[in-house]
Amino acid sequence: MQGEELAAAIEPLHESGIGWALACCGRDDDMAKEILQSAYVKILEGKARFDGRSTLKTWLFGVIRRTAAEHRRRALVDSARRAFGGRDDRAPAASPDPESRLVESEKGRAVRRALGRLSGRQREVLHLVFYEDLTLEECARVLEMSVGSARTHYERGKARLRRLLPREVAS
Repeated sequence: MQGEELAAAIEPLHESGIGWALACCGRDDDMAKEILQSAYVKILEGKARFDGRSTLKTWLFGVIRRTAAEHRRRALVDSARRAFGGRDDRAPAASPDPESRLVESEKGRAVRRALGRLSGRQREVLHLVFYEDLTLEECARVLEMSVGSARTHYERGKARLRRLLPREVAS
């Protein structure tokens, strides 16, 4: 599957892709958009190829995850360069428009705070299972880990959320 056929197949996954990109970059909306756009460019340029060894959604989430990791590495290098007197040639980031910010419920904030206290792997696995409806096997493929590791992160993450949420909702 290539070109327009691949683009058409990926289009229904766009909303899920946004959610996963947000999860991969700490809910930073601008960064998530940049990561998703970079992932799409990789796909369209043929730098990321779907070979059919997994579902299209699993493959796409893997591309997004690797793109986010590359973005983080670039950001660290840029940060180090600035810290040691290098130049930053990028334009300043635009501030988010007020319409894009939603009023969040207290319960939603509590869940996000609790999720933020989980390990990164636990947070990733729970996001893929609960928000993206992936199986643990598909999560393992996206996150490039064994199914046993994915299951362990899933169980430990759920247990920790159970302990954290009552305190978070009450505060």
